[in-house]
Amino acid sequence: MDGKKGFRIIFMGTPEFAVPCLQALHESDFNVVAVVTATDKFGGRGKKKLLQSAVKRYADKNDIPVLQPRNLKSPQFLEELASYRADLQLVVAFRMLPVAVWDMPPKGTINLHASLLPNYRGAAPIHWAIINGESETGLTTFKLKHAIDTGDLIEQIKITIDPADTMGSLAEKMSTLGAKLLVSTTEKIYKNEIELKPQNLDIETKPAPKIYFEDAQIVFDQATSAVYNFIRGMDPFPAAWTKIDGKVVKVFSCRPLPTSAKNKAGSIRVDGNKLFISTQDGEIEIQSLKMEGKKKMETTEWLNGYEIKNDRVGT
Repeated sequence: MDGKKGFRIIFMGTPEFAVPCLQALHESDFNVVAVVTATDKFGGRGKKKLLQSAVKRYADKNDIPVLQPRNLKSPQFLEELASYRADLQLVVAFRMLPVAVWDMPPKGTINLHASLLPNYRGAAPIHWAIINGESETGLTTFKLKHAIDTGDLIEQIKITIDPADTMGSLAEKMSTLGAKLLVSTTEKIYKNEIELKPQNLDIETKPAPKIYFEDAQIVFDQATSAVYNFIRGMDPFPAAWTKIDGKVVKVFSCRPLPTSAKNKAGSIRVDGNKLFISTQDGEIEIQSLKMEGKKKMETTEWLNGYEIKNDRVGT
């Protein structure tokens, strides 16, 4: 087989963010011979439903072979991976790969990362860019090497962060741009036209570590802008949270009101069908939320059926 169809690619990814990249490659003239993604897991109410990754669902619909290894170092998986004789591997929102995997294809393994490297190395670059109040971020393609997100750069593209962007809205925009960037990089590799640029590993950079449940708790004793950025940077997942009447409440859409602080940070104020929580220098109006054990709903609806007993969060 000649041309691009003879250029064999294995795609590695799991979430919805990676699907536009896989789709763009599949709909181009390149030959995606297999997909590697996360194993199926039980989820949903009662965790009784077997859930497949977004990447697997796309691959199955388009008759692309799917590999779902539990152990990336297992001889069985490495043998199966090698059997596809890939020229190149492309990684989008997957997991850390052992050397035996990323060093396997002759053209190497390329990662699409959702930041302008070297800033925001790590598992949650989109979250942290919004949390830190950045007005700009971007996407980077780079060649994998041992240390995470430190490989030589290939291409980068910038994107503006809108003041109203959430993690979800920004990720959606970035996934579309990322698909175009990944296809562009793949074209350059196929034509042997890439120029690798080493990252400067000596400068101080902003990290993007994985976010756990405990990390998503809202600290209201800070500036309104910081609280607002934190909440939108966690929306829709893992979702910023606080406690009202001792119960975990996940906070989604909100509005900053940086007026003169009248109440102590963390104070709750209900005005009609509106809910406000004080910060250092103002208030945050909570517009949608989810109390533990309940569905996500608009705050107006929630207040119609719930009477807040305590006047401060965390109690």
